[in-house]
Amino acid sequence: MATKSLRRQIMLGMLAYTLLLSLGIATYGVTVIKNVEHLIWESLLRSEFEYFLECQRTEAGYRWDDTELLRLFGKGSDTPIPAEFDLPAGVHDGISVEKKQFVVLASGIGPDRSVMTLDITNIERVERQLIWMILGSAAVLVCILVLVTIFGARRLVRPLSSLARAIAELSPDQNGQRVQIEPHAPKEAQVIAERLNSYLVQIDDFVERERKFIRMASHELRTPLAVVVSTAEVALDPLVSPHSTEAHLRRILATAHEMQNLVTLLLALARDPARLQSMMELVDLAELVPSIVQDHRLLAGSKELAFDIITTPPCSIHAPRQIVSATIGNLVRNAIENSEHGTIRVITTGSGVTVQDSGHGVSESERSRIYTQLARAGSAAAGGIGLELIARACAHLGWRLDIDSLESGGTKATLTFR
Repeated sequence: MATKSLRRQIMLGMLAYTLLLSLGIATYGVTVIKNVEHLIWESLLRSEFEYFLECQRTEAGYRWDDTELLRLFGKGSDTPIPAEFDLPAGVHDGISVEKKQFVVLASGIGPDRSVMTLDITNIERVERQLIWMILGSAAVLVCILVLVTIFGARRLVRPLSSLARAIAELSPDQNGQRVQIEPHAPKEAQVIAERLNSYLVQIDDFVERERKFIRMASHELRTPLAVVVSTAEVALDPLVSPHSTEAHLRRILATAHEMQNLVTLLLALARDPARLQSMMELVDLAELVPSIVQDHRLLAGSKELAFDIITTPPCSIHAPRQIVSATIGNLVRNAIENSEHGTIRVITTGSGVTVQDSGHGVSESERSRIYTQLARAGSAAAGGIGLELIARACAHLGWRLDIDSLESGGTKATLTFR
C-alpha cells in the first residue's frame, strides 16, 4: 500500500478544512441575511398595515392609495385579491409573479380579508449580487489559503524531508555517519536528529567492540590453543615417561586457566560499559589475590621465583569479580614470564594492586612503546599478551594501569581501581 507524503497530507487536510470553513461561513452568512431580511419585511408590512387600519378607524370612507412598490388588495381597496396572493394569514416571502418577487402580508378572513404586497424584485437582485460577492470572496480566500498552505507546508516539512533523505542515505557498512540538519530547523526535528546521532554513536561503539572482540579473540586465543594442542600431543606420545606426562598436564592446566581469564576479559570487552554495572559486587582483594597467585604458581615451572603477598587493609572494592581476577591474573602472569629468578611481590591496598617482578625491567623507549601500543586500537601489546586487554578493561571500567621500571631492576605494574 502506497503511503502519502506528510506535506501532501498537510496540504489536503488544510484544503479540506478551508473549504469546509468557507462553506460554513458562507452558508451562515446567507442564512443570517435571509432571516434578517424576513424580519425586516415582516416589520415593514405590519407597520404599514397597522397604519392602514388606524386610518380606517379614524377617517370615514378612507381608501388606500397604492404606490409603485406597495399595494393593497381586498378590504379597503378597490382591487380584488389575485389568486397568486390568496395565501393563508401571515407573512410570505419569495412569492414570484410575472418574473417579479413579492413579500405578501395576508390578514383577516372572508369579506374582511386584506392582502398587502411589497415588490422586492430590485432588492432581491441586489441581494443575489451580495451573495455572489460573498461566495466569490470565499473562493478567493480559499485560493489564498491554499497557496499559503502549500508554502507553509513546504517550509514546515522541509527539515523532515531533509532528515528523511539523510536517513535514507545511511549505509550499514560505514562508521562515523551522522545526520546533518538545517541550523534553523524546528526544535522537534533537531531533537530527532540528536537522538538519531546518539543512536548512531552507540551503534559505532557496538560495531567497534565486536570488531575488537573478533580481532583480539583470534589473536590472543591462537597461542594458548597451540600450546594446549602441542603439549597434549607430546603427553600422548608413548615414549614420554609418566613423570614428564604429569608436567605436560600441569602445563595444559595452567594454559587452560590462562585461556579462562582471557575469555573472561574478551567477553567483558564485548559488553556495553553501561551493562557492566549490573555485574558489580563487593570483592575482597585480601581473599582473592592469594588464590590468583596460587593458580599461577604452575607457570613458574623450573624458575627460581618466590612470591610475596602484602595486604594493607581495608582492601575491598566494588567491581565485577571475574574481570578483577582475570586482570590481576594477567599482571601476575606477565611478571612470571619476564622473570627468571628473584621475588614477585604483589601489594594489595584499598585503591589497587601493584605487581613487582625482579626481571630485566623496561627502558624508557620500551615503556613508551608499550604505552603507545596500549593507546592504539587494534595493536598487539608487547611484554605479554594481556597488556592490551588489561588496558581495554581499564578503559571500560574507568581503571588505570601504570608500568614503571624499578631502580633495583624489574618492572612495577600498578592497577588502580575507580
